[in-house]
Amino acid sequence: MSSNRLASYSQRMAAITLVFIVVMMVVNTGAWLFPDVAARYGLGFALTERQLSSMSEDAMHLAGWQRLGAILLSSIPLLALALGLANLRQLFKRYAQGLYFSSEAAVYLGRAGRAVALWVLLDFLCEPFLSLLVTIHAPVGQRLLTLSVTAPSFVALFLAACIAIIARILSQASEVDSENRTFV
Repeated sequence: MSSNRLASYSQRMAAITLVFIVVMMVVNTGAWLFPDVAARYGLGFALTERQLSSMSEDAMHLAGWQRLGAILLSSIPLLALALGLANLRQLFKRYAQGLYFSSEAAVYLGRAGRAVALWVLLDFLCEPFLSLLVTIHAPVGQRLLTLSVTAPSFVALFLAACIAIIARILSQASEVDSENRTFV
């Protein structure tokens, strides 16, 4: 693949990543504002989708403060993921400039990996609070405190570890590249 095509692909991926960040946050907010539509079409990300899919249609009629709280609580893990995607976007921008073995690229990749791991942790920590919030007005015996450890969480943690290792390899490669440039 030519470097021009790689730069073009990297520029596109940077733009797509930005669009994905915005869409992810908008869809999460919309899922809580219009839970019946979200449930019908399977909209929502991770924590929001798990909560909405377990609620009955009657339970989806939340008070305004509950909706706001649900938006805020479910956005916490997504903000960590958005931070990781923003770092990934910066990485693509460096690649578009031809900076494949820069120390900056390694830093951005490492940050993206750590953000994915943080996303999984925050998703796990926010879920019990979110489940309590959305079921607080339910009759006794129907209030929920949920905790989930899902297969996608393990996959995300594995990918985060892989990304962190690749970032360290890229950091070493950037040092070797820098040394090689001093000899030429």
